[in-house]
Amino acid sequence: MSKLAPIGVFDSGFGGLTILKKIVERMPGYDYVFLGDNARAPYGSRSFVTVYNYTLQAVKKLFELGCPLVVLACNTASAKALRTIQQEYLAKEAPQHRVLGIIRPTAEALGGITKTKKVGVLGTAGTVNSQSYILETAKLSPEIKIFQQACPLLVPIVENNEIDTPGADFFVEKYLSQLFAQDSEIDTIVLGCTHYPLLINSFKKFLSPDIHIVKQNEIVAHSLQDYLLRHPDMDARLSKNSSIHYYTTDDSALFDISASVFMGRQVRSGSISLN
Repeated sequence: MSKLAPIGVFDSGFGGLTILKKIVERMPGYDYVFLGDNARAPYGSRSFVTVYNYTLQAVKKLFELGCPLVVLACNTASAKALRTIQQEYLAKEAPQHRVLGIIRPTAEALGGITKTKKVGVLGTAGTVNSQSYILETAKLSPEIKIFQQACPLLVPIVENNEIDTPGADFFVEKYLSQLFAQDSEIDTIVLGCTHYPLLINSFKKFLSPDIHIVKQNEIVAHSLQDYLLRHPDMDARLSKNSSIHYYTTDDSALFDISASVFMGRQVRSGSISLN
């Protein structure tokens, strides 16, 4: 068997598996390694310094596992750590490696979606406070106005498998009401956390059919495929044996139960330490 040089996919918890699943569907021939820092999740309320340190540890671990390319399939990590990792760590310590985020490709897609030029972003407190969606969208489509709403209780609801419950509906409706109170002409909603697609049934209950829900996993998968087409040198470095390996910083047996639900297939993971 040829030496593995997989695409690394990182998230603080399980949500990044929604990104991985769509990437694998679009590019099934590649090898992948998923790493979830479940022992220290969630990242949403943690400081910039803490998120940066944790994310850098995960990136280094994925590099050690042979990944020349890593996708931060986490909005909080993309918002708080990506730029510094790219500009400081990669430039000095790992210039042949690449780390990509998920906020910029999402922002790039908004110009072709919204008609009113008013977009709502739902995310963790960390993502919202970083202003990353506002900053990235301003660079790409300055005519678009971004409205943000932090949703601190949605990740715990998903992580505790309370998805299809009255409690989930209550908080989804609450956060959407707070978002639309900022501007009633919002016509596009970005689910700016990879956990939130698991609550799609709740979102659809409280959104009119003419509101466009941005499917971040599809955007990121398409963006990654396009990136590799534009960077054939990186594509040539990636191994292609259709394998997926999963790692968690928490108990692997517990991880496997939830991960199998997210992936829609049986998952067997290994435990790993980050420091």
